[in-house]
Amino acid sequence: MKRNKINWRVPKGMELTELDKKVLYYQDRGHLVPSRELIKTPEQIEGIRRSGIVNTGVLDLVEREIHAGMSTLEIDKLVYEYTKDHGGIPATLGYDGFPKSTTILDGYYADASRMFTIGKTTPQKEKLVRVAKECLEIGMEAAKPFGFVGDIGHAIEKHAKKNGFSVVRDLCGHGVGIEFHEEPDVEHFGKKGTGMLLVPGMVFTIEPMINMGTWEVFIDEEDGWTVVTEDEQPSAQWEHTFVMTDNGLEILTH
Repeated sequence: MKRNKINWRVPKGMELTELDKKVLYYQDRGHLVPSRELIKTPEQIEGIRRSGIVNTGVLDLVEREIHAGMSTLEIDKLVYEYTKDHGGIPATLGYDGFPKSTTILDGYYADASRMFTIGKTTPQKEKLVRVAKECLEIGMEAAKPFGFVGDIGHAIEKHAKKNGFSVVRDLCGHGVGIEFHEEPDVEHFGKKGTGMLLVPGMVFTIEPMINMGTWEVFIDEEDGWTVVTEDEQPSAQWEHTFVMTDNGLEILTH
């Protein structure tokens, strides 16, 4: 069997915990496992949870205020001011050239997104938004302690395809909390039993981007960050931040 790199290291002289033994069992059998640094402490999880409360508040505010005729600049101002008023910092402001305002609070990151429909739209677009949310929920249900990241992607891709849609492959969920983007990459397609082992204490996002047409996308060269579908068909995305517990996922952002 091909062996993956050794990620889980126990400091010399330290007695093995039950968690160490369980993770080492999988690592010794060639599975990709997280590093111990990816397992958040209770204090870190509480910090990320507090950041998530601000993030959720931002989206609740947008949901209340968004309306036809409102500019995206006005939305960004709402987000920026709410975040600052609640002691946070907009994490995406200036990130990789992105010019607008995700939340940092007390050094902890949280990440989430929602879809909003303004006025009436077509039944197919309504379906796309609904299925994208269902993909997030199905991916969440597929994520189990000591399961694998690939279980999430497999469940999401199956549901999207069943509804006639595709899943973007060039963008994915990710670990989050201490940094904006951490390991693992949480792809929204794939095979069961593949990818990194999901261990209690890991914090990550699930954020499927579901397309009406092709899954292929490109980056707009004019600004360097806008993602566009190759066929310019509509796309929808929902995102939560989660912590893996002994009993499954706990949602930290809504």
